[in-house]
Amino acid sequence: MGRLAGKVALISGGAGGCGLAVSQLFAREGAKVAILDLPSSDGEAVAAHINAEGGTAYFLPTDVSIADQVHRSVRLAEQRFGAITVLMNHAGTIAAGPFLETAEADWDRLMSINVKSMFLVTQAVLPGMLEAGGGSVISTSSISAVAGTPMEVLYCTTKGACHMFARAIAVEFRDRNIRSNAICPGFIATAHGKRELDLLRGLGVDASDAAISAMQGRLCEPSEVAKAALFLASDDASFVNGAHLFVDNGYTAL
Repeated sequence: MGRLAGKVALISGGAGGCGLAVSQLFAREGAKVAILDLPSSDGEAVAAHINAEGGTAYFLPTDVSIADQVHRSVRLAEQRFGAITVLMNHAGTIAAGPFLETAEADWDRLMSINVKSMFLVTQAVLPGMLEAGGGSVISTSSISAVAGTPMEVLYCTTKGACHMFARAIAVEFRDRNIRSNAICPGFIATAHGKRELDLLRGLGVDASDAAISAMQGRLCEPSEVAKAALFLASDDASFVNGAHLFVDNGYTAL
């Protein structure tokens, strides 16, 4: 306990799924946690629960694909807690369907949520992080950054962008004490992850229990992603920079 004591963490998409697990774990480990998620999310209740358990959390309803909302929420988080020294770019969504039936609007929507949000939030947070002397940026990528999946060309493309975003930030800001890494989960046992599997099955992709078992043994639990994020956020990862940490039980090693 206390591995993040003294740190201020901002987590986009922090009110549900793996983002929720990260928010809860970071708070238990001593961080002051700012949660950015949609107004329709459970963010208010999540923050209240963390505070009731003795942690410190603040919910800021935000569409992280809209610059004005991002900058406002980051300013409010800094006013409440001080400089953000841990950033978790977790906000994202999925899309599945035949590539030739994909509309331009589908492309724009997924790139906005999964990629533009990383750009906006990181650009808003970095000045304060640099002024504070450095920090850790963690972006949620996926096995889909390196392993293509039928019917998920758009999703795989966004995660490929996330992969290189994390690495390029690491290179540009290494000498200013900023670490930037990506977490790359396999198929996850969240409502979001299960919906992805249902979509793929409906499109004729073999995403059966047997196929998942062969690829990665079982579904990844949100807590397992959160623990990987904790390592990257903590000082234990002081020399880990520009890395892609796969949380996939060997999926990408096969």
